Amino acid sequence: MVRKRRTELPSGGESSRPQQESSGGGSGGRGYQPRPSEGTAPPSQQHGGGQQGGRGRGPQGSRSVGHSGRGMTPQQQYGGPPEYQGHGRGGLPQQGGRGWFGSGGHGGMSGGLGVGPSASIPADPKLPELHQAIHVPYQPGVILPGGTSSEASSSTQPLESSQVSQQFEKLTIEGASSQAIQPVPASSKSMRFPLRPGKGSTGTKCIVKANHFFAELPDKDLHHYDVTITPEVPSRAVNRAVIGQLVRLYRETHLGKRLPAYDGRKSLYTAGPLPFQSKAFRIALPDDDGSGGQRREREFKVAIKFVACADLHHLGLFLQGRQADAPQEALQILDIVLRELPTSRPSYCPVGRSFYSPDLGRRQSLGGGLESWRGFYQSIRPTQMGLSLNIDITSTAFFEPLPVIEFVMQLLNRNNTSKPLSDPDRVKIKKALRGVRVEVTHRGNMRRKYRISGLTSQATRELTFPIDERGTMKPVVEYFYESYGFVIQHPQWPCLQVGNEQRPNYLPMEVCKIVEGQRYSKKLNKGQIRNLLGVTCQRPQQTEYDIVKTVRHNAYHDDPYAKEFGIIISEQLATVEARTLPAPRLKYHDAGREKDCLPQVGQWNMTNKRMVNGGVVNNWICINFSRDVQDSVARSFCHDLAQMCCISGMAFNLEPVLPPVTGRPDQVDRVLKTRYHDAMTRLQPQRKGLDLAIFILPDENGSLYGDLKRICETDLGLVSQCCLTKLVFDVKRRKQSLANVALKINVKVGGRNTVLVDALSWRIPFVSDLPTIIFGADVTHPHPGEDSSPSIAAVVASQDWPEITKYAGLVCAQAHRVELIQDLFKTSQDPVRGTVSGGMIRELLISFRSATGQKPKRIIFYRDGVSEGQFYQVLLYELDAIRKACASLEPNYQPPVTFVVVQKRHHTRLFANNHHDHNTVDRSGNILPGTVVDSQICHPTEFDFYLCSHAGIKGTSRPAHYHVLWDENKFTADGLQSLTNNLCYTYARCTRSVSIVPPAYYAHLAAFRARFYMDPGSSESGSVREAGPRSSRGPGVNAAVRPLPALKENVKRVMFYC
Repeated sequence: MVRKRRTELPSGGESSRPQQESSGGGSGGRGYQPRPSEGTAPPSQQHGGGQQGGRGRGPQGSRSVGHSGRGMTPQQQYGGPPEYQGHGRGGLPQQGGRGWFGSGGHGGMSGGLGVGPSASIPADPKLPELHQAIHVPYQPGVILPGGTSSEASSSTQPLESSQVSQQFEKLTIEGASSQAIQPVPASSKSMRFPLRPGKGSTGTKCIVKANHFFAELPDKDLHHYDVTITPEVPSRAVNRAVIGQLVRLYRETHLGKRLPAYDGRKSLYTAGPLPFQSKAFRIALPDDDGSGGQRREREFKVAIKFVACADLHHLGLFLQGRQADAPQEALQILDIVLRELPTSRPSYCPVGRSFYSPDLGRRQSLGGGLESWRGFYQSIRPTQMGLSLNIDITSTAFFEPLPVIEFVMQLLNRNNTSKPLSDPDRVKIKKALRGVRVEVTHRGNMRRKYRISGLTSQATRELTFPIDERGTMKPVVEYFYESYGFVIQHPQWPCLQVGNEQRPNYLPMEVCKIVEGQRYSKKLNKGQIRNLLGVTCQRPQQTEYDIVKTVRHNAYHDDPYAKEFGIIISEQLATVEARTLPAPRLKYHDAGREKDCLPQVGQWNMTNKRMVNGGVVNNWICINFSRDVQDSVARSFCHDLAQMCCISGMAFNLEPVLPPVTGRPDQVDRVLKTRYHDAMTRLQPQRKGLDLAIFILPDENGSLYGDLKRICETDLGLVSQCCLTKLVFDVKRRKQSLANVALKINVKVGGRNTVLVDALSWRIPFVSDLPTIIFGADVTHPHPGEDSSPSIAAVVASQDWPEITKYAGLVCAQAHRVELIQDLFKTSQDPVRGTVSGGMIRELLISFRSATGQKPKRIIFYRDGVSEGQFYQVLLYELDAIRKACASLEPNYQPPVTFVVVQKRHHTRLFANNHHDHNTVDRSGNILPGTVVDSQICHPTEFDFYLCSHAGIKGTSRPAHYHVLWDENKFTADGLQSLTNNLCYTYARCTRSVSIVPPAYYAHLAAFRARFYMDPGSSESGSVREAGPRSSRGPGVNAAVRPLPALKENVKRVMFYC
């Protein structure tokens, strides 16, 4: 090792962000899809124009609505003549649509919902207007909407944004008076989440098994002691070693034979009191520095002081439903007790609530110097059946214990080391190795360990260091040969910088090896993700077997800490009562052979069906960026895609404006803008606009996808559809793949694919009786290691009622890793108008009013991505913002709100009671779609449920967990469960039910897309498994965040992110 004086530090300055990738997945089924297959629609084809306002989007549900029009001719119904089909509510004002806004858009939506035509794309006056379906007449037992006769009749003159706000204020709230509007609590202490309104009864009863194991509550007094270790060390491992040594020395004497559990920081817990209130110990700990010589000892002073008794009585009352607040300290103590044994095992690596070890399963190489380790997740949870231990099987990425040179070769995908490193190579190495611990290998048994802090800017052969006080310099290469007889083989490569900035040391890469057992927490590349999924993806029966095997391997009945504290863990999976909810019937166009359909096992197809509202694409272009696709092949593919769109029910011109052209990915800006302007030169004399761009991309396309989206949506005002090369050549699955792409194109140009039959017949409880708006919200964060990128918040809201299929959306950037959505409501000072209200909720409410002619009288808010520890903070802040947004539109306007958190990052898994009973499993072996659980493993008193709304494809399905944090609409269990399940069948991008409710899914996609605008070339989604903890800091941290570039007006109003 060579130590260099601080004055001779290399100029560091190398930094970079990881190359972010996204994959162009299909439209398929469950979970988040890594890359939306794109597109949007021009104003002349907007089916969500005029009154529909916003992005004329439709998940799968879509009715052929005209404004809010009542009393229509038979031709205006679903399935009328084709010339009346295919447009969202109202069309554009120029088309005779009943637009509440002129070209100003939806109340000046900042980032969002303007409906006026783009200046560069004139509206086509010949396009027919979309008309509303005739609703079924009232029948006994069928919910009918209130006040639907003529209140939405539109004026012929479009209204300005301010006029819409005024009309909004004039509307009266009908039916809302029966709802108890509760004031927003001032703090979490005064807040209580809603109690469970009873258990659901809808659906077919069944039995499932859950990976929860009953834990018997100990009958012991738990005592909490404060621990102070001096000198203070930041390492939990050292702290544990100190306390471990103390227990070995003094358990039988000073500790009164107690076996304490320790959290690694400041808290120590015992089952019963220690024989003192306060006591100090001196502990000598051997200091293994890896030198191989006689080990030195480090002395520590340990002070233990009694703090309090943990109250298990209150935990018992909470589990019985007789106390509202969960005694978190008691639960935390039990968690720490059960973590103590695996934490003490040398081969186990704790990560959060999980433990990983090479002993728990075979290691699998992931490529790039990484390998997967198997492990298990464990957590004590309060449930209706009492305490349960939730156990799940997990895998994550670790560094392979390789020589650093070999790791770098794999990282750079190289076969030889003779070639010098480029600057991007150095940045990549520095980013991958920063913080990694290595041990030296050139000194025999003296394997001293260091932590990497960077790379030298110079090659090893150029490095020298001072060997005496006079500043005599010696080359590193020469020093290693003379001192250790070690000949450096790669002098052209840099050295590793280890130690701190004050005393930097430098080690040649080839004398260092990566220490085993270090988790890789940065972003994986696509190949590594694919390999990790291959390791973790296993059928439900195998997953269940591995979980039970893990519980038996952990042998909780022999765990000395569990015995000490009196905790008894069952080894049997919990058997749980469940129900399978029926799938909703879906409406398609009457021109198709099948006018509606009932999905089977969570899926259906477009065979013999036509989209309920087909979009219109008259003018389009195609640019091929894949050198593997010849021009003739590109023309044939585009023709096939256009034909599929026509077959599916769209009005799609089979010929492009200009023949497909080939372009180079590194010239995307010039190629795209040139082709766009060539097309517009031909179309503008005819007062026509370009409706769609189709792009053929290489399968590995780097930043190309994001660049295209950014240019199209924020610069040109053009919607687009990207197709990967593998789709072009996939003859076997071509028909199904093109049908999926057609679904995406249709909603991007404002059409609708399908709509719930119950929505058209006013039979959706808690939705059809009053104008209801459904929100979805999510915040995506940068990957660990990106310590400056902003987080992206997205909010979407339904824009059609009662169909609830089209969702407008808004996005905003906010401070790094802040979870609370900052722009839900905001005010600013205008020198003329004074205080001006704004924000995403307010603008989406205005757009709903302009689209439906009515203001929402009920709000349902699905919030994704919130952990249990953030429930109170998120609800307090965001419910208050919703309240203020409503009040800013009209005094005393407070529609009842239901706030539901959607969670996918949990570890509850549900398994069929009998894996061989084909009536209770789908083809993948998973439980049937629609399976809902609201008992036993759910919260003891609060309103939550698990819903597996999708059919499994590969691996073990993960149900979504819905937890109601606020409910002024007084939902029944059946009402919310059925609504949520039915909405999962209205997702626009595929003919499958999806795993989370579409509004939350759309919010995720919108935030995903917005990251391309913020950081050109980036394709990260931000919502990454195993990401770091989310911050819930308040709005004060939202400083110096650059706003996102604005979307073009004609792009805002369609589901461009689908």
